[in-house]
Amino acid sequence: MPVATLAPDKFRGSCSAADAAAAMARGVTAAGFDDVRVVPMADGGDGTLDTLLAAVGGSRRPARVTGPLGDPVAAEWAQLPDGTAVVEMARASGLAVVTGRNDPLRATTRGTGELIAAALRAGARRVVVGVGGSATTDGGLGAVEVLGWSLLGADVVVACDVTTAFVDAAARFGPQKGASAAQVALLTRRLERLAEQYEARTGVDVRALEGGGAAGGLAGGLAAIGATVASGFDVVADLVGLEAALDGADLVLTGEGRCDATSFTGKVVGGVLDWAAELGVPHRGVIAGQVTAEARDEASVRGAAVEALVDRVWQAGEAFTRAATLVEEAAVDLARRALPPGPTPSM
Repeated sequence: MPVATLAPDKFRGSCSAADAAAAMARGVTAAGFDDVRVVPMADGGDGTLDTLLAAVGGSRRPARVTGPLGDPVAAEWAQLPDGTAVVEMARASGLAVVTGRNDPLRATTRGTGELIAAALRAGARRVVVGVGGSATTDGGLGAVEVLGWSLLGADVVVACDVTTAFVDAAARFGPQKGASAAQVALLTRRLERLAEQYEARTGVDVRALEGGGAAGGLAGGLAAIGATVASGFDVVADLVGLEAALDGADLVLTGEGRCDATSFTGKVVGGVLDWAAELGVPHRGVIAGQVTAEARDEASVRGAAVEALVDRVWQAGEAFTRAATLVEEAAVDLARRALPPGPTPSM
């Protein structure tokens, strides 16, 4: 009985990770796979909360918190069946909730701290904080102050997909949050002073922490008061049981909206392929809306076949509007290549 494991990230702008996985499932089933394991994935960025709820279940907890520029915003956190709380900082302190133009000097992580505090008040002893999509470069000070410089003994894990140092956060991410060159310089000086403050008060040197600059330094700020910074992919993979889902699989499919060289450094596509190779899954495939030449080369090195949705349409825009159907068709083709020769089922 052939086994397929389907573990895609979201296709930004067209399919959630769960929708992409469902489309893949229809494709591999039509191709002849009997045992299909659906494990939507994320790497700690925006969409992580929805992906985890789709993968393992749980409940949403609404909360009204302080937005990045001080206005109240309607946000939420999630509680998984095992009691783990999930906070997605983009819902409280992200560019997506900024109305109008962002103010990179004023943007605060206060709302993210309020979400973490709400989870702790509800009794959560483990909190996973996804930190993608932030509007902030405050070094996490807003969140740290809301939390009273304490995590109350809870196990807080910051799930991120970058290795940027704390004091480099402004230079690396500030421009995409609207910061000018002069503002980047000012924010960098702020981060340098804040790093000294964190070390003096907590004994933690956030400057030496890999990934401390994630979300404009939120990762470092939370680490200063006791949080752990970890690979977002690994955190999500453990929560959804990816290793068990790959055990004994004949085929694994992963994917995302745009696959490029960065997809293989801490992101879902590279992580799934690496885990699958280590666990001996013989057939591996990537489905993406667009695939760069560098990504094709990297996937080939890792023994994975690649299907790009834009290669299946006359106009590139169709890859967005018909994404689910195209993912299903690509999954059929990849699945058929993985099956032993024999009669081919019709769709």
